Amino acid sequence: MTNLLVVYYSAYGHVFRMAEACAAGAEAAGAAVRTVRIPEMESPNDRTPYLDKPNPGEALSSLQRRFKTDERFQKYEAALAAQRDVPIATNDDLRWADGVVWGFPTYYGMMPAQVKLFLEFAGEVSAEGALEGKPAGVFTSAGSIHTGHEATILTSIVPLLHFGMIFVGLPYSENPEFLTADAIGGSPYGASTLAGPDSSLTPDARELTIASRLGGRVANVADALKARGFID
Repeated sequence: MTNLLVVYYSAYGHVFRMAEACAAGAEAAGAAVRTVRIPEMESPNDRTPYLDKPNPGEALSSLQRRFKTDERFQKYEAALAAQRDVPIATNDDLRWADGVVWGFPTYYGMMPAQVKLFLEFAGEVSAEGALEGKPAGVFTSAGSIHTGHEATILTSIVPLLHFGMIFVGLPYSENPEFLTADAIGGSPYGASTLAGPDSSLTPDARELTIASRLGGRVANVADALKARGFID
């Protein structure tokens, strides 16, 4: 059986929901699926959502009111609590996998620092070549259709290639949802969801479908590579 790893970081729960859909798609394709999360920074001083934490006795600024930062911080705390039982990702999870689907939010068109640090501490996995030849897909979330959901997937390819992974996208022929004028995520590069500028949205059913297909596609590619002896 092919082993498919879904490894993700989620601050407000949108990527977590996409990870669940991705895992379901991989399971439907016949893979053994393991879902793990990249943890938050240990210190609250290093967590950007804490910038949204309201200060007692202080009135909200116009910017804070516009982006509903007080509500967003509450959502952050609730999302962390909802993910408490998801195992923390380790280097051994990467070694176990025949294919990996990575999920994380968009931070200035790139992966967030939590994910970059996880990759940096996976240096021994890189040195061993443990991910070489294994397929990888990426899903993400962004505040709006204009805030980098495609760029984040494209920039994430660079470090994954350093690990020797083979990038897997999503073709138009399998994803008719791409051909719409509606403001939803998803592209030939990977799955994505639009969280809204104030993080108030939840993943659209079409976005979850695309994420499910990504999980299945990476699992099928890994299965084919494994059957040919390209990966152990």
